[in-house]
Amino acid sequence: MVTRRRFLQTAALATVGLAMGLKSNATSKTISADQLSYVSKRPPIGERKFISEAVEQTILNVKKQITDPELAWMFENCFPNTLDTTIKHYSLEGKPDTYVITGDIDAMWLRDSSAQVWPYISLAKNDKKLSLLIAGVINRQTRSVLIDPYANAFTYSLDTPSYHTKDITDMKPGVFERKYEIDSLCYVIRLAHQYWKVTGNKDCFDAEWTKAMKLIVATFKDQQRKNGSGLYRFQRNGKWTNDTAQGSGAGNPIKAVGLICSVFRPSDDGTIFPFLIPANYFAVKSLHQLAELSKKVLNDTVFAKECTDLADEVQMALLKYGIVKHPIYGKVYAYEVDGYGSVLHMDDANVPSLLSLPYIADVDPNSTVYKNTRRLVLSAENPYYAEGKYSGVGGPHTGKETIWPLSYIMRAMTSTDNEEIKHCVQMLKETHAGTGFIHESFDRNDPNKFSRSWFAWANTIFGELILKLIAEKII
Repeated sequence: MVTRRRFLQTAALATVGLAMGLKSNATSKTISADQLSYVSKRPPIGERKFISEAVEQTILNVKKQITDPELAWMFENCFPNTLDTTIKHYSLEGKPDTYVITGDIDAMWLRDSSAQVWPYISLAKNDKKLSLLIAGVINRQTRSVLIDPYANAFTYSLDTPSYHTKDITDMKPGVFERKYEIDSLCYVIRLAHQYWKVTGNKDCFDAEWTKAMKLIVATFKDQQRKNGSGLYRFQRNGKWTNDTAQGSGAGNPIKAVGLICSVFRPSDDGTIFPFLIPANYFAVKSLHQLAELSKKVLNDTVFAKECTDLADEVQMALLKYGIVKHPIYGKVYAYEVDGYGSVLHMDDANVPSLLSLPYIADVDPNSTVYKNTRRLVLSAENPYYAEGKYSGVGGPHTGKETIWPLSYIMRAMTSTDNEEIKHCVQMLKETHAGTGFIHESFDRNDPNKFSRSWFAWANTIFGELILKLIAEKII
C-alpha cells in the first residue's frame, strides 16, 4: 500500500546530482550568462495541463525585473508549476470543475489545492479562462466538503480507489484520506473569499456552496467538543505514531474551553494536544471572511452572525489559552494546548504555523507576542529547528534533521527586515539542488538529499513570494 508517508520514505532524501553544474555564490547577487545557462524545466507547451495568457505574461514581465538569472529561472519553473502539471479542468453539470493534484500523488488536498491556485487569483479578473479554472476549484471543493467535512484529501471521482481503505474510520467514496484538520476547511473559505473580492464573480456561491459552508461551521462546533468527544474517529495501523490519532481515534483529551480541536496538523501528522493554536487563529480569520460572504453575497445575516459569534468565542479562548509564558522568550503563542494547562512549544514548517500567523490570520508581525514567538521558532528552543550547514524549520513529518524550504518562504513572507528576506531568498537559491524547483525538505547538511521532487504547493508559493518581493521592490 502506497501512503503519502510511505511515498516520502521511498522517495525522500534521494540523492541527485547538481543538474545545472554551477551556482551563484553567497556573496554575488548575479551570475553572468556566459558563466551559466539556465534552461527552462517547464513541460513542452503541448504537454502543459493548462495555459493562462495572464500567467505567461506575468512570467515574462517578472523575469525582466529580476537581475539574478538563477532566481529568474527558478521563478519561471516554479510559478506556473501548478498549471503546467497538476490540473484537470472540465465542466460538470454546466459548471466549471477543476481537480488539482498535489504533485507526486494523484489526490486533491483541500489545503494544497487552495494554496496552489492562490497566487493566480490576482490575474483572474483579466483572464476569463483562468477565472473559470479557479471557479472550478471552488466548485470541486464544495462537492468535496459535502462528501465529508472531516476528510483532508479526495480522489478524482467517486469510483477512484484510495490507498487508505484499511484506515479505521468512516471512509466514503471519493475520499482519498480522512485526516481531520481545521486548516483544510479554512483554506476552502479563504480561496472563495479572495476569489470573490478580486473578481466579483458570485456564480460559485449557489445552494450547494451555502450548504457546504454551513457544514463547515457545524463541523467546527462539533469539534469544540462541548458535549462529548465529537463525531470524528480515525486510526491507522503502522509503525508511524504520527500517522494515527491518539485517544482511541479522537485525539488526546481536552477540556472544552471554546477552542476547536484539530486531530491532525497541516503536515497530516497527528496533534499531541488537539487545540492547534495557529489553526484556531486561521479559523477566526476564515469565519470572519465567511460572515462577510454571507452578508454581502448570500444576504443571510443570521448565518453571518453565527459565523461571527463563533469567531469571537474562539478569539476569546485564544487570548486566554493560546498565549503562554515561555521561560526564555516570555509571552509567546503556544503551538498546541489541551485546555487543562498542558502546552507544546514548537513549530512546524507547514502552513498554518506560528511563523505564518501574519500571513493566514490577523496577527500583527510587529506585536511583542509574535516577535517573541518568532525568536523562539527560529532558535534551538524549537525542537524542529534544524541546525547544520544550513539552519531552518522542519517538522516531525520528515525528521528533525531536515529543513523545509517552505519555512524559508514563510519566514520571508512574514518578515519586516529586508536583510532577513534576502537571506531567505539566498537560502532558497542554495538549496534547490540544481533542479530549479522547491522541494518538501532537505538534509540540513546536504541539499542534494531531498524529499519530493514534484511538490506543486511549494513551487507555487515560491512564485507568490517572488511576486510580493518584486512589488515591494525588495529584489
